[in-house]
Amino acid sequence: MEQASLELTVGPVAHGGWCVARHEGRVVFVRHALPGERVLAQVTEETTRFLRADAVEILDPSPDRVVPPCPYAGPGRCGGCDWQHATLEAQRGLKSAVVAEQLARLAGIEREVVVEELPGAKDGLGWRTRVQFAARPGGELGFRRHRSHDIETVDACLIAHPEVEAVGAELRAWPGASAVEVIASSAGDRAVVVRPRPRRSVTVPDLDAGSSILVDQGKGHTAPRRGSGVLREQVEDREFRVAGSGFWQVHPGAAETLLDAVLSYAAPEPGEWALDLYCGVGLFAAGLAEGVGAEGAVFGLESESAAVRDARANLRDLPQARVERGRVEEALDRFQIERADIIVVDPPRAGLGREVVDRIASLEATRIVYVSCDPATLARDLAWFGDHGYPLTDLRAFDAFPMTHHVECVALLVRR
Repeated sequence: MEQASLELTVGPVAHGGWCVARHEGRVVFVRHALPGERVLAQVTEETTRFLRADAVEILDPSPDRVVPPCPYAGPGRCGGCDWQHATLEAQRGLKSAVVAEQLARLAGIEREVVVEELPGAKDGLGWRTRVQFAARPGGELGFRRHRSHDIETVDACLIAHPEVEAVGAELRAWPGASAVEVIASSAGDRAVVVRPRPRRSVTVPDLDAGSSILVDQGKGHTAPRRGSGVLREQVEDREFRVAGSGFWQVHPGAAETLLDAVLSYAAPEPGEWALDLYCGVGLFAAGLAEGVGAEGAVFGLESESAAVRDARANLRDLPQARVERGRVEEALDRFQIERADIIVVDPPRAGLGREVVDRIASLEATRIVYVSCDPATLARDLAWFGDHGYPLTDLRAFDAFPMTHHVECVALLVRR
């Protein structure tokens, strides 16, 4: 089907930034639309089972529709944001519906979900403290279009934190680069991580604000070209070091909010034995270690070597906390972990998977706290935990990524 146009009445929201419509009995996943709207949509992809389309003309708009604040948002343009055409309240409502639908469909859990606003981005803009730009062959920076390798060049990103925009990376050419990441930490540090094209070196332009410059060497390794390349992040009264482009929450209100939610659910008591799996640089492990005290213990597992080094530095004042490198799939056996009182998991978007769920359930913890950035894999794993006698006891959801379809969830499972 070549650029066919369809007039559609748009139905409910679907996971991934789409809404669902139907045309001649086939499902159509529509972007840039809102539930209840009548739109003219241009087909962008056809499979035997469904179509994908962009709403290019709004014939009957939703009352939740607004003009996107960013000039690069819209059909065929930057693919970074999904919901700039909806009010923030409507965006949170759409995400709530998605989480509830995934829980019901994949886990058989009927539950009302409320997505909570995070502090630090009242208008949904200026929150992203880590922004990765793609580079065209000539070195111009931008973002990939949706489901495409094409790059939409930009001169500013409205969801980027002001301290990221202060660098002015988008206003310069980066010859030899395939990607450029700009990072602004909560403690006032800035870093720019450049990824060279194969067999090329990168020419770093003069920037508007001082930053460490690091070169991405692949497989999670970076080498400083200028500055230390270590950023400091502040959460309450504790400072965390994060090397290079290591993982840290990108919303300035997320780390503290998620830590509070995790500790509220985990409720660590002095003398307890806690596991922090996929522990990153030790955010949750630090809180757990303070909770279990000197007579308790926290064991963290992380697969990235740089994050393990950072976590050990971040937890050096908490001798009851230990962090080791390894993949959860094999490391629980290698370190002969047979039991725990509390388990916190914060896996990547792919979730845990059945093998890891089975192994974690075998530890017979009284409570498991699951932090997830993908409601589909969360719901899938919750169904498997339920089979092991760990029903979903409570859940909170947070709008940690305004203007996008992404949502962060924290789930509590208590052993039956």
